[in-house]
Amino acid sequence: QVHVVESGGGLVQAGGSLRLSCERSGKDAGNLAVGWFRQAPGKEREFVAAIGWSGSTTYYQDSVKGRFTISRDSFKNTVYLQMNSLKPDDTAIYYCAAKIGMIFATTRNPSQFNYWGQGTQVTVSS
Repeated sequence: QVHVVESGGGLVQAGGSLRLSCERSGKDAGNLAVGWFRQAPGKEREFVAAIGWSGSTTYYQDSVKGRFTISRDSFKNTVYLQMNSLKPDDTAIYYCAAKIGMIFATTRNPSQFNYWGQGTQVTVSS
C-alpha cells in the first residue's frame, strides 16, 4: 500500500506563486509516476501535470504550460508542483496521485492512477 499526502496549498493573490508538495510512503513508493490533478467546485477533476518515476518525463495541461513546473526529489520520495503567475481560474482542490508503471502523453485520466491523496486547497484571489 502506498500513502500519498499533499501539502502547500493556501490563499494567494493573482500573479503570485505557491509550491505544492506530494510525499509518498510505502512499498516501492519511489518507483511510481506521479500526477497532479485539480477539481474546482461544480467541475470534473482535471489533469494538471505528471512526471515519470525517473523524473526525465513530464507532461502538462496546456493552460499551465510555462507557469507550472513539476519536479521530484527521489531521495525524499517527494514530488513538487511549482505554480507561478497564478490566476483565479487556478482555484481548486489540488490532488496528488501515484501510478504504477509508465506515463505517456495520454496518461491524463484520473482512473489511470492508483493511489490518491486527500487534496490541498489552492485559492487565487483577483
